[in-house]
Amino acid sequence: MIPAFLIPARPQRPARLALIAGCAVLGVTLTACSGGAAASDKNGDSAPSKAAPPSISVNLHGTSAAAGKPVTVTLADGKLNEVTVSAGKDGTLSGRISADGRTWTSDRAAAPGTAYRVEAHDTSGGTDTASFTTKAADKVNKLTLAPGKNTTVGIAQPLSIVFDNPVKDKAAVEKALKVSTSNHTEGSWGWLRDYSGRDRVDWRPKDYWKSGTRITLDAELNGVDSGQGGGFFVRDYATTFTVGASQVVKVDLDRHRLALQRDGRTVMDVPVSGGTPGGDKRSWRGTAVLMAKEGTINMRSETVGLGHTYDKMVDYSMRLTWSGMYAHAAPWNAAYFGVANHSSGCVGMSDANAAALYRQAHVGDPFEITGAETKGTVAEGNGYGAWNVSWDEWQTRSALG
Repeated sequence: MIPAFLIPARPQRPARLALIAGCAVLGVTLTACSGGAAASDKNGDSAPSKAAPPSISVNLHGTSAAAGKPVTVTLADGKLNEVTVSAGKDGTLSGRISADGRTWTSDRAAAPGTAYRVEAHDTSGGTDTASFTTKAADKVNKLTLAPGKNTTVGIAQPLSIVFDNPVKDKAAVEKALKVSTSNHTEGSWGWLRDYSGRDRVDWRPKDYWKSGTRITLDAELNGVDSGQGGGFFVRDYATTFTVGASQVVKVDLDRHRLALQRDGRTVMDVPVSGGTPGGDKRSWRGTAVLMAKEGTINMRSETVGLGHTYDKMVDYSMRLTWSGMYAHAAPWNAAYFGVANHSSGCVGMSDANAAALYRQAHVGDPFEITGAETKGTVAEGNGYGAWNVSWDEWQTRSALG
C-alpha cells in the first residue's frame, strides 16, 4: 500500500470564462455588435451567449442636421426603458416613449447650431449612444417682452410680445408660449399688428386681473421656426410679474373730469381738459392702459402729425398710446380745466393734480375714457387696446382656435 503522502494531487479544472467584446457604428442608423468565445459545458454543448447590445436609429444625424424637428429615437428590437437627449450646458430634451416601447420622441424641436448626444437604454439593461449637430440658423428671430420681469403692474396690463421679424407660423409660436397664474385666471392669446408695424401677440384675461395675481410666462421658443422671412428662435424667454392695487382711472370728456378709483372707492376727482373737438386734436375714447410714467419730456406736435403748433417741456407725463396721447400737467391750459376740451389730444390737468395722479397711478392701470367729441376708439396695437375688443372676438385672434 502506497502511503497517502506519496499519491500525487489531481490537477483542478480551470474555471469557465466568457469573453464579451462590443462595438458601435454611428451613422444614419446606429448599430452595435458583440462577440467572443464561450466555453463548452462538461457535455460539450456551448453555453448560451450573452444578448447583443441594443441597436437604435435617430432621425437626425451628421454635423448639419435640420433644426426645428423633434428628435426621434427608434429601437431595432426589444423595448426602450429610458432615452436621454442632452445638449451640454443647454440641458436636455424631454420626451415620451411610444405605447409599443420601440420609439421615443422629444417634446420640443432640436434647436439650430446645437450639438446633441443621445443615450438609449432598453428594458434588458443594454445601452446604445449616438450624436449629431444641427445646422446654424440662417436668420434669427428675437422678441421684446412686456411687462418687465419681477414688476408690479395694474389690473389691465396684458402680457405683450413684439417680434423683430414676421411670424408666419403663428400656431407653432403660440404653442410654445406657456402662461400660468396663481389663481387660474381665464385668458387667451390674440395676434395683432403693433403700432410699429411688427407682428405682436398679447395674452389678456377675460376680465381685469384680480389684485395679487402672480403671472408667469415660459416662452419655450428655442428651436421654433417662425416661418418664411422670420427665421428661427435660438433661445427661450421668461418673465414673471404681479398685479398690484385694483385701480381704474375714469375720464369723462363730456364733464371734463378725471376720477381715480381704488377698490371701487373714488380717491381723486379733478377737473381736466381733453382734446379739442372737430379735428385731429380730438382725444381717443375707449380703454387705454397706462404704458409708462415718463416724467418730464419734450412734446412736439410734429411727432404726432399736428404741424408746428407746440414744442413744450411737459411734467408728470403718463403715456396712454403710441400715437402720443398722454395724461399730464398742462398749466398753460388752466382756463379750460373742468370747462371745455381745448388740448392737442392729451388729458391735461393742473400741476398739483397731475403730481398726485402720477404718484398714485401704476403702469397697467386702465384709463376708461368716454366722450362724444372723440376721434375713435383706441386700437389694439396703439398701446394696449385689447380691452376694446369683446372677449368672444378676442378669442378668435388666437392662432390655436
